[in-house]
Amino acid sequence: MLKRFFGVFLVAALAGPAGAQELTLRDIQGDLAILSQQLETLRGELSATGNTDLTVRDAASAQVRIDEISADLQAALGRVQALEIKIGQIIDDGTRRIGDIEFRISELEGGDPTLLGTPAPLGGADPASDVISAERKAFNAAKKALEAGDGAAASTLLQDFLVTFPDGPLTAEARYLQGEALALEGDYQNAARSYLSGFSGAPDGKFAPLSLYGLSLSLFQIGQAEQACLTLAEIQIRYVDIDDGLSRDIVEQREAMACP
Repeated sequence: MLKRFFGVFLVAALAGPAGAQELTLRDIQGDLAILSQQLETLRGELSATGNTDLTVRDAASAQVRIDEISADLQAALGRVQALEIKIGQIIDDGTRRIGDIEFRISELEGGDPTLLGTPAPLGGADPASDVISAERKAFNAAKKALEAGDGAAASTLLQDFLVTFPDGPLTAEARYLQGEALALEGDYQNAARSYLSGFSGAPDGKFAPLSLYGLSLSLFQIGQAEQACLTLAEIQIRYVDIDDGLSRDIVEQREAMACP
């Protein structure tokens, strides 16, 4: 009987990983409960009088082992129950979150007029998309002027852009380009201000290292060589992952400026 039981137990254990995907927590609970009942039956058989298959010593050893397995099974049942509770909590929480999102979407689609914001025009266009389109159009016009080498026009267009869109997603780049346009015109004093403004507005943004680099060049042009060198050093300290091109430019400029 003992060998037969452990044979069944071993088959169940080996089958577990292969069929795990097909089992539910309740299936596992049921299997563990059945194994626990079988252990109790085996314990009873070992304790019965007249058992001649095992010596007294072997029977005692088997009883100890059965007690250990029984304790392990009870612990496993407890863990499965705890896992079932945890999964239930996760499902409930996820259901509430999804319900909340669906409720908000429903309100935005007309469930609650107070959350609708500015109504869409009759033509169906989104006011927000119109603003984004206008912002991008103005930015592209200024950038095109700068690429054409017209620093004066680019500077004027960028200034108008920044007045109209002071806090948009293109603001940091626009301030950097404004510095480029002013530097192109030889107005290094105002270029330095634009570069510094671009860096200060988004010190962790994509154009922050470029703004500091432009600032250092402008500072050098207006006679602030020491501050220019410190600014170049600040780029290398603050931004360790700048691209290779900017890294080479910094090294070259430090040599050109005779930085210590």
